Amino acid sequence: MLEQVKREDLEPFFSGDRLYGDDFDDTQVAEWYADECEAYAELGAEDREHYHYEYHASNRYAGYRHLGDKRYSHALGFGSAYGDELLPVIDRIDRITIVDPSTKFTRTEVHGVPAEYVTPLATGQLPFPPEIFDLVTCFGVLHHIANVSHVVNDLARVMKPGAYLLLREPIVSMGDWRYPRPGLTKRERGIPAKILRDMVHAAGLATVSETLFGFPITERLFRLMVRDVYNSPVAVWFDAMVSRAFAWNVNYHPRRKLHLLRPTSLFLVAAKAPVAQ
Repeated sequence: MLEQVKREDLEPFFSGDRLYGDDFDDTQVAEWYADECEAYAELGAEDREHYHYEYHASNRYAGYRHLGDKRYSHALGFGSAYGDELLPVIDRIDRITIVDPSTKFTRTEVHGVPAEYVTPLATGQLPFPPEIFDLVTCFGVLHHIANVSHVVNDLARVMKPGAYLLLREPIVSMGDWRYPRPGLTKRERGIPAKILRDMVHAAGLATVSETLFGFPITERLFRLMVRDVYNSPVAVWFDAMVSRAFAWNVNYHPRRKLHLLRPTSLFLVAAKAPVAQ
């Protein structure tokens, strides 16, 4: 039980030096997967009638605008639910595969593009041959997974040479995950920024761009004017600027009030090197 883990045993994780769960054995990983597989759907996402995707503007600003205008023969949405995150480039995708543990999102097409839904293995191993996707999106998914480094390596394995990975994750602890937290799933915790970067590079991917975002003041300021803060280009631009200004204060688990004035998420665009000619 998470509650039985002592606070002092979590200090290496709260400090951001290590990622909790990344070294779990197969039994622990399976238990984690069982807790998380339907958790996002049960938070309300399964209600398609009222579901609303909130990150189009931030995805464009921090991610898609760095990709140029190339076409994608096969895109992988890792943990993509209904696939709405692919909408900004949907007219340039021929085929979509979505890996998601919940069957509540399954459909045969995503905004008119043929789609196949695949249930992931609890181990995180992807049931695909190497080098078949030329675009991979993974938005706010890895922090729900135990063995993150293994999954990042496998995402890189299934990418074609020259393919892009768009990755967005919280880089703060999200509180003490031993106890229930309102609006969050049981197991989710943020991934320290340095650890996330190191995982991507260790998987053989090169960083194309990096954007800090999620500054606390942004939502409080713009929530009065727009329904979805990260669907507003103006709010996203403001957030990116103030997050950059406070990059010096990036920290994982805040110890005092000043620590709360920092960006809370990181958006990485990474690429797999093309085959040398």
